[in-house]
Formats: sequence, structure tokens, C-alpha cells
Amino acid sequence: MAGSSPSPFYNPAHGDPTQLLASYVEAYQRTGDVGTLLDQVRALAKRTDADALKTVAAPYAQLPEVVIPVYEEIVAARPNDAQAMVVLANAYWLTGRGAEAVGRLATRAKAIDARNRGAWHLWALAEPTVRRRVDRWMAVVAEFPDDQLARAALADNAVSLATDEDDPVALKLAIDTYEGLLREATHTAQRLALEETLKKLRSAR
Repeated sequence: MAGSSPSPFYNPAHGDPTQLLASYVEAYQRTGDVGTLLDQVRALAKRTDADALKTVAAPYAQLPEVVIPVYEEIVAARPNDAQAMVVLANAYWLTGRGAEAVGRLATRAKAIDARNRGAWHLWALAEPTVRRRVDRWMAVVAEFPDDQLARAALADNAVSLATDEDDPVALKLAIDTYEGLLREATHTAQRLALEETLKKLRSAR
């Protein structure tokens, strides 16, 4: 655009990455050619500094087609960046890349930053077996006792375990966890949903 200043990451040899990425995404949205977009973004990511990449890619956080090639490069360049691993693992999860890839990244991120809640959530989500997934959500709740999202996931998975394996211990865990969430609920719709869920679970005892 005439009169506009180049981004602080501008490299005359390659062009302004902010403008280039915008043009790539615009063309992709017009053509639907995901292969070309991935190739273009990978090439851009390889020649752009990791910190600059985060800034340039931020407007496209909801586009896994951009996030994945960008954050694959960032994780490769910054192997101790736990949050970058979480962003990449989440994009993998949303696109169905597979529990193994997600779990690997989440486990690495947890080891680097034990207080990264996103890493813990993805680590639990990535466990393929329901019983072990319940165990993982219990670990998340133990680490973050005020995390209502984790407690809801624990209760939901405990219901699945109780249903799949007729497990009374899992059923009690689900009821106890939902009861705790009900005590803290502040919105009418949330309270009603929890009360209805608890009514059904209690009748299954």
C-alpha cells in the first residue's frame, strides 16, 4: 500500500513477511489450494526469525493451515519454547493429526514448563484409553484444583468409564465432581444442565 511503512521484520531480499503472509492467505481463501499455501508458508517460516513469526502469524491463529507450518518451524528453532509446543499441539489436535503427535508435544511442554495449563490439558486429551484419560484428568485437577474446565473434563470422562465398564467408582467420581461444579455454578443455564446431569447419574446407581 502506498505510503505504508514496512513491518519491523522487513527484509528487502525476500519482501515484508506480514504482507506476504496476508497475500498467501488471501489467495488461499479465494482458491482453496491448501498445498500451495502450506508450501508458501513453510518457505516464509524458514527465512523468518521465530519471534517475528509469532507476530506475523498472530492474526491467523484460527487457521491451522498457517499455524502448523509456522509453529513447526518455531518449535524446531526454539526447542525450549513450551508455549509454542502447546500452540502446535493444539493445531494438530484440531486437525486430527493424531493423539501420538499431540501427546509427544504436550509431554515435552509439560517437562519444560510444569505450570503451563494448556500443556496439561493436551496431555490429558491425547490419552487414547478412557481409564488412563481419567487418571490424567485427575492429575490435571490435582495440579490445578480451581480449573473448572479440567474438572468438567474429568467428570465427563468418568461418566464414559462408568458407562463403558460399569464402574461404580468412576460413577461416584463423576457425581462428586459434578456436585462440586454445581456448588460453584453462577449461571442459571449452567446450574440447570448440571442438575439434569446429576439427576440422570444418580438414577443409574
